[in-house]
Amino acid sequence: MPLLILAGLFFLTAIAYSSVGFGGGSTYNALLILTGMDYRLVPAIALSANILVVSGGVYHYLRAGHLSVAGLLPYIVVSVPMAWLGGRLPVSEQLFIGLLGFSLLLAAVQMLLKPKVTGNAHPPATARLWLTALPVGGAIGFLAGITGIGGGIFLAPVIYVLRIAPPRVIAGITSGFILVNSIAGLAGQMMKAGGDSPLAGVIAAWPLFIAVIAGGQIGSHLGVYKLSETWVKRLTAILILYVAARLIWRWAGMTFMG
Repeated sequence: MPLLILAGLFFLTAIAYSSVGFGGGSTYNALLILTGMDYRLVPAIALSANILVVSGGVYHYLRAGHLSVAGLLPYIVVSVPMAWLGGRLPVSEQLFIGLLGFSLLLAAVQMLLKPKVTGNAHPPATARLWLTALPVGGAIGFLAGITGIGGGIFLAPVIYVLRIAPPRVIAGITSGFILVNSIAGLAGQMMKAGGDSPLAGVIAAWPLFIAVIAGGQIGSHLGVYKLSETWVKRLTAILILYVAARLIWRWAGMTFMG
């Protein structure tokens, strides 16, 4: 796939995902894998793109009052070191794609079957929130580090099901979660030794990063100020399901026809 076309797809992905508080790492992964790129480079490039996209989203959500440190902190205390650890672990290509695809499928099913969430969500007591958020954040952070995504696409369905925040606040929390976990996961990826270091490949992918910066700014503005909360929820679920299906198809081909 020519780099210019890939950059265009990254641009569109950044618009779609940032509009619901995501970075698009899962789809960046899928697109890069489908180009035949060395899978060892894929997570680092996807995480770098994530950071560029959600940085703008975090700014917009903070400015609009949809994100607070108090709301984000319980999810990231354990997730950040776990994302770093996951990023350092070498995995096979088949395991990488399978983990990513089936994890996203589970997330999509949770969202599609979730109870209807309204603006009248009921936040749990602080102690109960921390007891829930610490292990959830840690598990998602570890998986995110391995697969090269920020993890917000796994966190959002959990918060929806728990009914602890309205949709736009959930988008703000997931943006912050993705940002800190992407930084930690990228640090782990960069610390891989020898020929597994992805630094040169990340630098060569600079046109993709320009594309996601532009797309992320457009999508974040739409998500914060323009889209209704109903559309935020629907678009989130559709994006997760689509990416999951593409990756599972790829994994099945490697497993049963490879």
